[in-house]
Amino acid sequence: MEPPRPPLLCVGLLLLVELLLPPPTLAESDDQACLSNLRRSLTDPNSSLRNWTRANFAAPCNGFTSYLQGVTCNNGRIYKLSLAGLALGGAISPYVSNCTNLQSLDLSSNQLSGPVPSELSALLNLAVLNLSSNRLTGPIPPQLALCAYLNVIDLHANLLSGPIPDQLGLLVRLSTFDVSYNRLEGPIPVLLANRSGLAAGLPRFNASSFIGNRDLYGYPLPPMRGKGLSVLAIVGIGLGSGLLSLVLSFTAVCIWLRVTEQAAMMTNDEGKVSHLMPDY
Repeated sequence: MEPPRPPLLCVGLLLLVELLLPPPTLAESDDQACLSNLRRSLTDPNSSLRNWTRANFAAPCNGFTSYLQGVTCNNGRIYKLSLAGLALGGAISPYVSNCTNLQSLDLSSNQLSGPVPSELSALLNLAVLNLSSNRLTGPIPPQLALCAYLNVIDLHANLLSGPIPDQLGLLVRLSTFDVSYNRLEGPIPVLLANRSGLAAGLPRFNASSFIGNRDLYGYPLPPMRGKGLSVLAIVGIGLGSGLLSLVLSFTAVCIWLRVTEQAAMMTNDEGKVSHLMPDY
C-alpha cells in the first residue's frame, strides 16, 4: 500500500515559502560578491580596473588564472588581491570578507579613506594585510587578532587614531608590524614591544614600527611625556633663575655700596664736628 501523498496545496505552500525566503548567506559569501561590492566602493580615476565588470565577476577565476587586474587565483578561488599604487579612492568595502579564501590583501599607496573594516576578521586564512600609505581613519580593529595566520600587518602612513589593540600581541606568526606615522596614542602593548615572554624566538619590533605617533609611548619609544618637564621648560627655568639671581645680586651690591657710602659720609661729618669743638 502506497504511503499517503501530501496535498497539492501543502506542496504549493512550501514552494512559495522557498521563493519568498532570502537566499542562504553562504551563496552571498563568495568571490563574486566580494569583488562587485569592492568595485562599487572604489573610485578609479586612471581606469586601472576597467576589466572589473559584472560579466567577469561571475567567473573571476579560471583555475589558477584570472583576467581581473590585481587578482590571483588558486584552485578556482581568489587567494590574493593586489591593487597597490593605482591612485584608487573611496573606502574599503566590508564585503572583502566574502573572499573567504583570501591570503593576501594589498591596497597600499592609494588614496583610500574611511575605517579599516572590522569584518576583515572573517578572513581566517589571511597572512598579509598591507593598507599602508592611504588616508584611513579611525581605530585599528582589535578583531584582526582573529586572523591567526597573519604574518604581516602594515598600516603605516595613514591617519589612524586611538590605541594599538593589546590583542594584536597574541598573533604568534606576526613577523612584520608597522603602524608608524599615524595618530595613535597610549602605551605600546607589551606583547608587541617585548615578545620573548609570549614564546621563544618571536621577533621584537623596534622603534621604526611605531615612530611618527606623537602620543604613543612606551618601549621601544621613550616613556610617557607630560609628567616630567620638557627640555625647553628646563632651559627656560634655568635662564629665568639665572636672570633673577643676577638681578638680586646686582641689587644687593647697589644697596651695600649705598650703605657704605652713607656710613663713610657720617664718619667724615663726625670728624669735622669734633675738630671744631674747643677743648675744656
